Amino acid sequence: MIRKALLAVLLTGAAMTAQAQPPVPATAAGSNRALTTEARAKALVAAMTLEEKLAIIHGYFPPMAKPVPPIAMIPSAGHIPGIPRLGISALRESDASLGVANQIEQRKGDTATALPASLATAATFNPRIAYEGGAMIGAEARAKTFNILLAGGVNLTRDPWAGRNFEYLGEDPLLAGVMAGEHIRGVQSNHIVSTIKHFALNAQETGRTVLDARIDRGALRESDLLAFEIATEIGDPASVMCAYNKVNGDYACENAWLLNDVLKRDWGYKGWVMSDWGAVHSTEKAALGGLDQESGQELDDAIHFGQPFADALKAGRIPMARLDDMVTRILHGVIATGLMDDPVPESPRQIDYAAHADVAQRAAEEGIVLLKNEGDLLPLAKSARRILLIGGHADVGVLSGGGSSQVRSVGGAPVEIPLTKGAAASFARMTWHASSPMKAIQALVPQAEVSYLDGSDPKAAAAAAKSADIVLVFGWQWQTEAQDPDSMRLPDDQDALIDAVAAANRRTVVILETGGPVEMPWLAKVPVLVEAWYPGQRGGEAIANILFGDVNPSGRLPITFPERASQAPRPEPAGLAELHTAEARRDAGDQTNYGMTGGVAPFAVDYPEGAEVGYRWYAMKGARALFPFGHGLSYTRFAYANLKVQDGAALTVSFDVTNSGQRAGADVPQLYVEAKSGAGIAAWRLAGFDKLTLSPGETRRVTMTVDPRLIARFDEAGRQWRLDGGRYALAVGRFAGDALLKGAATLTPQTLKP
Repeated sequence: MIRKALLAVLLTGAAMTAQAQPPVPATAAGSNRALTTEARAKALVAAMTLEEKLAIIHGYFPPMAKPVPPIAMIPSAGHIPGIPRLGISALRESDASLGVANQIEQRKGDTATALPASLATAATFNPRIAYEGGAMIGAEARAKTFNILLAGGVNLTRDPWAGRNFEYLGEDPLLAGVMAGEHIRGVQSNHIVSTIKHFALNAQETGRTVLDARIDRGALRESDLLAFEIATEIGDPASVMCAYNKVNGDYACENAWLLNDVLKRDWGYKGWVMSDWGAVHSTEKAALGGLDQESGQELDDAIHFGQPFADALKAGRIPMARLDDMVTRILHGVIATGLMDDPVPESPRQIDYAAHADVAQRAAEEGIVLLKNEGDLLPLAKSARRILLIGGHADVGVLSGGGSSQVRSVGGAPVEIPLTKGAAASFARMTWHASSPMKAIQALVPQAEVSYLDGSDPKAAAAAAKSADIVLVFGWQWQTEAQDPDSMRLPDDQDALIDAVAAANRRTVVILETGGPVEMPWLAKVPVLVEAWYPGQRGGEAIANILFGDVNPSGRLPITFPERASQAPRPEPAGLAELHTAEARRDAGDQTNYGMTGGVAPFAVDYPEGAEVGYRWYAMKGARALFPFGHGLSYTRFAYANLKVQDGAALTVSFDVTNSGQRAGADVPQLYVEAKSGAGIAAWRLAGFDKLTLSPGETRRVTMTVDPRLIARFDEAGRQWRLDGGRYALAVGRFAGDALLKGAATLTPQTLKP
């Protein structure tokens, strides 16, 4: 009875101030599972002292933190001390886009399972793969005692050269939103927190901490924000991470329109907004603008949510109600995910790395895209006698992207090259996972003579290629967080290498390990092209299985491959000259850390394409892509027939898919609908997709119901989606611009909440 009475007092906000309240048992304040998540969170806040509230709204960056008195922290991304008397665990954060990260091995000997690049996961077009990857990472994080994963990257690909594209999920809001949402849902199935990031418009790495991303608000709602909205609805992430850059003049982490108006008001988001590491620039503006927690405080120019926050609170410049809301949101996320009721273990647990490696391999196999297969050279015959591999360290491993997502994978790093300059030098290395394509191929064709050349001498490589039955050239381009590449060309004169080898042996297969598209001046000379992305710690096995037909390729491009970089909306990485100038100053003795807090003059980046991202931009400009969004080949054939359209208040499309070839395989039928944006631009938009595996001769009926926001326009003045009534053309095909089946729908007008 006493506990029930106390809980009633807390829930009605009665009497005592937070500072004056005596310690309250956690069972009374927040452990009553019969209450709603929001009620539990508010009860805990009412039981906290002012000191406890202030402590939870900013967190340490363990590599640089020096708390007094010292506290135990895992060397990782972040740490926020808990409140044991209320049953609130310490929040231990790890980077985790592709696995539990350990970038430069700050935790000696701690390895984890490395997924392929997120772009490879997007290329699977299979939400189940995204979920399984998230669940695997979440399980390893929990076993390692982490309870917050900085995962869920969903920024749309606007610039094909952007250094962090490999961490994201492509250029389309539906595909990116669905895949991110499923990944987040998988992470949080382990009763830990996942973020969604980077909110919003972190579309390039060059000058990311100082640039101002400028775009029409309605266009932003119809593109990048729609991807975030879909992912948030599916995955219900406990936290949103705001970005480094400005959006229309205000830093993302103090942007009231983004955080208060869109996220919290329009979308009804109840979790908390944490900053990116080094992304906080103010106290009052950030707090009132919607930021709930300052992360990695040592990377900011001041600890803005420390003493300055307490001073602003005391002076009344920040209301106590705002502080209570910040803490309530943090606790809401902790409770809603199950973390409070099911805390992570205090000591590490065993991990089934073999089973987890299988998850990574399945993702790689489904994400590898067969772009070209002239003469059906693939799958390769296992009767081949002389197989030559060239380049890319294919004798020992596969390439990994760099930055905070870098996983120290099981098996180690056979190649690791430190950076000597650049914004990523302090926390990134060029790293290969120990998954040798050469060894995997030797295991599949043990009777063959399989050899390797590093490709540093194109003439020697061409001479060796002449006597091989099959030549496999591994082209690579390393990309990393914090800096964009100088160009979209393969580095180290690889174009000349491929030219020479292809001229010497027509049976040449090029396998690309890249974080996005590259220019391919040699493409016409090469009969087979495979995009393997950064394929993770079982990438070698996955590549071998695809090449020799043990796995039928089913990946599809989640990003347009342009013929040349100048086709993209911005002809070169914006701000690159400013970054190089700053880099030259630093090399001359200026030690400014422009990678985090400044050092480059602020500059603006305009997005003239607005909502017409990726394939929509190319169509609008009448530009021919090298390989279109959605493209990917198979070792079998698929046919579509019997289109049926149900329209009116809602749009549903159904049709038959038949495997008309001789092999079992998976297909990815795509539905596109032509609709106008708020800017009045008509464009074909991806409105549905599916992935289905069919046996030879098998037919299956596919049904897709269209989310009306995908074909609506956003009315910013009215703060609502508007679906105009009338006729909408639609097409079912294999990629953007393809139309194997054509139809039309007549839809009734409607408005939808934002």
